[in-house]
Amino acid sequence: MTKPVVYIETTIPNFYHDLRSSEAVATRRAWTRMWWASAADKYDRLTSEIVVEELSAGTSKLVPLRLALLKDLPQIAVTVNVEDVARTYIHNKLMPAHPGGDAFHLALASYFDCDFIVTWNCRHLANPNKFAHIRELNRRLGLPTPEIVTPQQLVGRF
Repeated sequence: MTKPVVYIETTIPNFYHDLRSSEAVATRRAWTRMWWASAADKYDRLTSEIVVEELSAGTSKLVPLRLALLKDLPQIAVTVNVEDVARTYIHNKLMPAHPGGDAFHLALASYFDCDFIVTWNCRHLANPNKFAHIRELNRRLGLPTPEIVTPQQLVGRF
């Protein structure tokens, strides 16, 4: 039996290595690390060149640690078709034009038929108010729709 495919979005390595002490950050860091500890056994994990670019643009001393977390994961690339899908999301106001990365994360995971996007971006990606719109737009595009979840939602799921 094949493992579910999970697209790792930028917020996952960010929270894995976030050192801020607020309760909200500490909680997300704990859930992220708990999920990550067992994720390789349960999921085929992948990321994208967009995630690596977003992480590399950071100025924190933690950037190398965040990139190292993803170093052994396959990276899916942005293709012309993925660009078209991302533009469609932006044009239909499903995702904001800036930051455009959110549209690309969804387009990549949809186009490459991932089962899940794991993210802490609850404003633009893991937003329950957008799920029906995402499913409908992907249906029109002939694309599958990944479940968009936080690490907390995946802990103990499989």
